Amino acid sequence: MVCLMKPKIRLYVEHPLGEEQPVELTKPQAHYLFGVMRQAVGGEVALFNGRDGEWRAQITSAGKRGGELLCLEQTAPLMVPPDLWLCFAPIKKARTDFIVEKAAEMGARRIIPMQTEFTNAERIRQDRLQAHAVEAAEQCGGTFVPEVDDLQRMSALLDGWDATRRIMFCDEAKVGEAFDLGAAERGPWAIFIGPEGGFSEPERARLHGLTHAHPVALGPRILRADTAAVAALTLWQKALGDWA
Repeated sequence: MVCLMKPKIRLYVEHPLGEEQPVELTKPQAHYLFGVMRQAVGGEVALFNGRDGEWRAQITSAGKRGGELLCLEQTAPLMVPPDLWLCFAPIKKARTDFIVEKAAEMGARRIIPMQTEFTNAERIRQDRLQAHAVEAAEQCGGTFVPEVDDLQRMSALLDGWDATRRIMFCDEAKVGEAFDLGAAERGPWAIFIGPEGGFSEPERARLHGLTHAHPVALGPRILRADTAAVAALTLWQKALGDWA
């Protein structure tokens, strides 16, 4: 049974969810619910774990260091996004956070930071970026949280690439042309976004040499990397995703 009245507070948990399933809170979750949001026993929260949909749960115990909720009913099913990966070169910290957040909101199933020849960042905090993806799902009402990979080299990523997953390669050299994926069909896809300096000529040549890679333009202007990620996700979702 699906309930139309949903609690305003949404919380991501690792615990399995189901009817009359108790859920123990971690210390940070307890602090957020009881210290920040001023919730008390009897209050209701929406829970999701990325696997079991969204559930309305009631607070059955509350304390400074923990608490417990009881699942009452499912309020939304699990909604898995299209099989789309976003592969991007990390940039400045806040703008990398922005890319991960927007990718989670806009329906990427997997997020892969990749190191290109012109990538400035040599390392990332995978756990922090994963937390941003969780927070984005909490805020946007999603029931699925994309996996955020650790940083990996673009060359190594392409070495092990499954050719059945097509690549939408955002090529700055095509600026000014119309966005066109040709007769591309739905299925597994990935979007490749380069760093602030763009892909190097060897990287561009390698992508152009792949039969499963489709170079596209993102409009009449060269976009910043974070803007390009949002534009590319929007265009792909409109053409082949769940916005079509």
